[in-house]
Amino acid sequence: MRIPATVEIMQIEILEHEPPYRVGVIIGSLARESINRKLAGALEKVAPSEFEFFEISYADLPLYSYDYDADYPQVALDFKAAVASADAVLFVTPEYNRSIPGALKNAIDWGSRPWGQNAWADKPTGVIGASAGAIGTALAQQSLRATLSFLNARQMTAPEAYIRFTPGLIEADGTITEDRTEAFLRNFMEKFFEHTLRVLTVIPRP
Repeated sequence: MRIPATVEIMQIEILEHEPPYRVGVIIGSLARESINRKLAGALEKVAPSEFEFFEISYADLPLYSYDYDADYPQVALDFKAAVASADAVLFVTPEYNRSIPGALKNAIDWGSRPWGQNAWADKPTGVIGASAGAIGTALAQQSLRATLSFLNARQMTAPEAYIRFTPGLIEADGTITEDRTEAFLRNFMEKFFEHTLRVLTVIPRP
């Protein structure tokens, strides 16, 4: 005797997050004249109009220790609040010794603590970087992606973008002087917009 199966239809409410989308930019170098700071300016210039950008600074964070967890310093609370206020986070980082800069890793650690209060969880994130070398931060990005994966950030996995920075590539106002590079970066930001929209549709912000 066959027992008819009971079919339950699960209803999913799709919640669309309305623009503008606030993108917190984290620049992996603390240097004032960093080529990655120039790259960040160029990305803002070619980004979809639905994005608005602000920099999330971490220069004043002390070195993380769990001794701070019981009484988090205000500078760290402010940093986490900035991350929380962003609809998405874009990391623009150099490569130091085949990995990410120590100051950037320290900031990520602060954002993930205390345990159970991870500011990166479910956050739409993008990763890009520039270097004068031929591999264009590929290994730094690999290291950063591993950390963000553990922290449950919602990463855009493609397209990947490893920018070889040459003199004159980006002007002081963010203008990209090579048409092919401009088209590539414009497409990167369009894909990041699409990724952000998908994540915020499925996982709406509180």
